Amino acid sequence: MKTSVLVVGGGLAGTSAALFLAWRGVDVTLVEKHPGSSPHPRAVGFNARVGELLRAVGLEGELPVSRMTKGFGVRRVRAESLIGKKYDETFWTPPAELSDIEYSPSKGVGVAQDKMEPLLRDKARELGADIRMSTRMLEFSQDDEGVTAIVQGDGEPYEIRADYLVAADGHRSPVRERLGITRTGRGFMHTSRSVLFRAPLQEYLKDGIGQFVIDGVGFLTTYGDGRWVLMLDDREYTEPELRQKIVQAIGRDDLEIEIITTGRWTISAGVADRFSDGRIFLAGDAAHTLPPSRGGFGANVGIEDAHNLAWKLAAVINGESRPSLLDTYDAERRPVATLCHQQIFARNDGHNRDGEPEDAPLIDNNAMHYGVLYRSDAVLGAGPELPPAQLPEQWNGQPGTRAPHVWIEPGKSTLDLFQRRWVLVADHPQWEEAAQRSGVRYERIERLDVFGLSAKGASLVRPDGYVAWRSTDLPDDPTGTLKNAFSSSSAGTR
Repeated sequence: MKTSVLVVGGGLAGTSAALFLAWRGVDVTLVEKHPGSSPHPRAVGFNARVGELLRAVGLEGELPVSRMTKGFGVRRVRAESLIGKKYDETFWTPPAELSDIEYSPSKGVGVAQDKMEPLLRDKARELGADIRMSTRMLEFSQDDEGVTAIVQGDGEPYEIRADYLVAADGHRSPVRERLGITRTGRGFMHTSRSVLFRAPLQEYLKDGIGQFVIDGVGFLTTYGDGRWVLMLDDREYTEPELRQKIVQAIGRDDLEIEIITTGRWTISAGVADRFSDGRIFLAGDAAHTLPPSRGGFGANVGIEDAHNLAWKLAAVINGESRPSLLDTYDAERRPVATLCHQQIFARNDGHNRDGEPEDAPLIDNNAMHYGVLYRSDAVLGAGPELPPAQLPEQWNGQPGTRAPHVWIEPGKSTLDLFQRRWVLVADHPQWEEAAQRSGVRYERIERLDVFGLSAKGASLVRPDGYVAWRSTDLPDDPTGTLKNAFSSSSAGTR
């Protein structure tokens, strides 16, 4: 069979890639060796930037809002037990502060990974993606024209021919290993055991604390749906021992406790030294293994990888851009993963027990979620002198940053203008004429100040909602200037 893009791996990054590609009309096939999601919820809670991406594809309304309130994340304390004495609270680093600025039209998504993945799969299928569970890729090869994969489901092995392959096959990534792509980072840190259980403990969450470092036991946290996980030292435990640990962590033994499953987790950190090889691209954990952190840099970053790659693949496959546009995936996303790795170890998240803290300035979480800077050939005007991330109001519409959010009318954000195609934001008839002549959608907005523009300025926004270029004022030849900027940043074929 033939497909435009073959995605290997049905976790968050892979399923998101299939969803975003299908939403853009790309013929995409996904193969996943497991029959469904892991019985262990793993990641829980997704930031508002991911909420924005799901808003664009029509999924936001189907997802519960995160328990995290504006400006603050889940609170964590050291405790004698869940119901016992509470000691010092582990505050966020950098400290979470309330802001008067509304950064996004979306909220964080309060759902566990094992519930999120089926929602993404169902939406991807609805949009036309071919999702094949219980199907393993046995081997692959690539040439100048595409990628050939041999896969196997319940029957005999068969061949899939694709133009491109997205490897979202996890932190052990057989595809990455086969390509000989090495990783840089902290590497192996430690191994932990976990027990996932259900118990009626909602009354102990009323004060907003959701994570507990239990003295002499381990780390206890809730998934917000009646399920809890207790992280323990790495050794074998019998079921009676697990129940004893759970009771000790809770601080009472009169509750009905249902043990759902157990797990063994290897905590490591590393970023692939390149995110692509010919027609093959790494995404999610295959590209970067980022330990769980209070900044939410793991799963969220993987979903954003998929989003960045999807619009570029769609543009090249549809003949709108030259293949060189795909080189900007590595140029843009690998520095973000490296920055996240740095920030995890610069923060007090518990991972530094295995090494020295990273000597790096702490970056505000809102800057990490909404204000990372892309430097690549798909951006004009993002020089090396600029910081890797800062708050959106500090960027003020700088090329290489996510276009700023401001409400245009009730329920409609500036961000709702983007995602489908290239858009020129301005408020001047000469720019409107230039957009028409350049084949770019024109959107007139009055709040040009949030884009850092004068009344005669204009910003060119990419299909992923990032600013590619701007002119702070009106040049002598708006049409020629815009055409040159559009052709350069889009690797356009026109």
